[in-house]
Amino acid sequence: MQFRQWAWALCLGASTVIAEPGVTDKTLVIGQTIALEQGKNAYGVAALQGVKLYIDKVNAEGGVNGRKLVLRTLDDENKAANAATNARQLLTDGAFILFGSIEGGPSTAVAEVATEQKVPFFGPMAGSPTLRRPHQPYVFPVRAEHREEFRALMNWGKTLGMTTVGFLRADTEVGKTHLENVRLIAAELGMKVAVDLPFKGDVSDAQLDQMVKAIAEAKPDLLFNHGSSGLYQRLVAKAKAGGVTTTFMGVNSGSTQIAAKLGAQAHGMVFTQVVPNPRDQRQPIVREFLDTARKAQTAGDLSYGELEGYLTAKALVMALKATGSSPTRESFIRTLEASRFDLGGIAVRWKAGDHEGSRFVDLSIVGKNGKFVD
Repeated sequence: MQFRQWAWALCLGASTVIAEPGVTDKTLVIGQTIALEQGKNAYGVAALQGVKLYIDKVNAEGGVNGRKLVLRTLDDENKAANAATNARQLLTDGAFILFGSIEGGPSTAVAEVATEQKVPFFGPMAGSPTLRRPHQPYVFPVRAEHREEFRALMNWGKTLGMTTVGFLRADTEVGKTHLENVRLIAAELGMKVAVDLPFKGDVSDAQLDQMVKAIAEAKPDLLFNHGSSGLYQRLVAKAKAGGVTTTFMGVNSGSTQIAAKLGAQAHGMVFTQVVPNPRDQRQPIVREFLDTARKAQTAGDLSYGELEGYLTAKALVMALKATGSSPTRESFIRTLEASRFDLGGIAVRWKAGDHEGSRFVDLSIVGKNGKFVD
């Protein structure tokens, strides 16, 4: 009788692991909603390629603590409502955690679902302040937030004697928070925000003309964006064609695509990056990334987006490994809040009450050949 009670207790213990959503004895399911826009969002496509590159590598080596990672990905088409619906669907279908969205609006929507369902949301590839402040106990960014990118751009401008700033942002509460951060940084550096360019939804050519006119009249020394790469590329092209002499800079989101579409007009533009240059083999993470891509026979020009996806997936795997062989959502959170990882020259850490992730921000300039140079 005593033996049977012991055996029954052992079975119950084993079933507890299997019963955890998304966890079986052989697999662990990761749920991802990301802005692919049916292949039109180049950064989202690149980030997903990087995520898959790393997960395929890990699975080929035996998985995480004996389990293969199963990545279930849905396209939110860069719409917050779609992202929220996708997140709920992924959890209903049994995802262990939510992972790896891009763009501020969709990522914030996923964070809201994660908080409501008390499920970890790991590695949003977005710089929105709402993913960090006020503190989000279920959200664990890896990349640095946009505020640190703004600071890097404005610091660089100040060293060149620039004193006035222009800022393109969404006309939303998040956009207003970004503007407040820009103003605070400007005050710290002795600079001034000369022109604020809020926008809603799709921007017509006529509205774009008004923005260019506002820039020409305010004459800011430098101007940068907080996202919306397609709109920013149109704005820069029209302003430069109109003879505007402002120095245009940009944040990392869509930087590769902006540079490619602007062509010669992008020469000399400075962008922030939240991962190293994917061709800079001085960085251990870059050497690893390139070696993995070579072994996987990945074609094409490996990009910042692909490296960000790869690095974010690596951080996830390191956290899952550290959580142990019987992972639960609660133990995953506890592990993260006691963790500091070296991703290959890039430090990332979280702790209770502060899920900062990485502080890494680099500056890159577009050379004459359209390639980024540190």
